[in-house]
Amino acid sequence: MNNEFYEPVEVFDISKLKDRGNKKWVAMMLTEHVSLLRQYGEEIKREPKPDLDEWDYDAIQHTLDMAIKTKVDTKVKLWRDGAFIYKRGIIESVDLRRRVIELEDPFSLLNLKLDEIVDVTIMD
Repeated sequence: MNNEFYEPVEVFDISKLKDRGNKKWVAMMLTEHVSLLRQYGEEIKREPKPDLDEWDYDAIQHTLDMAIKTKVDTKVKLWRDGAFIYKRGIIESVDLRRRVIELEDPFSLLNLKLDEIVDVTIMD
């Protein structure tokens, strides 16, 4: 076979293709469909609240007791509105009547609800 008779074939580079994603389909959808798709997208992003058992609550209580007694830097993991939030500071007190803990971070004194606490970690 002689290579003089074959022409090189141009290969299509798919990385140069710029797709508009879902934008191209929005014009064909009703506004109700678009709002439902956006609502569904928000629901997918939500994290489910972890199911804590007796052992988890006992570990949280033990860590809170140690953090209060030693006044060390502590990281508190909260679950609020489908997302995890992390707060860091020194735990000043626990108010069981109001069901809050007072966490002093470098900028202010925060009141965190006990029902939202998922995990407590001592940072030192």
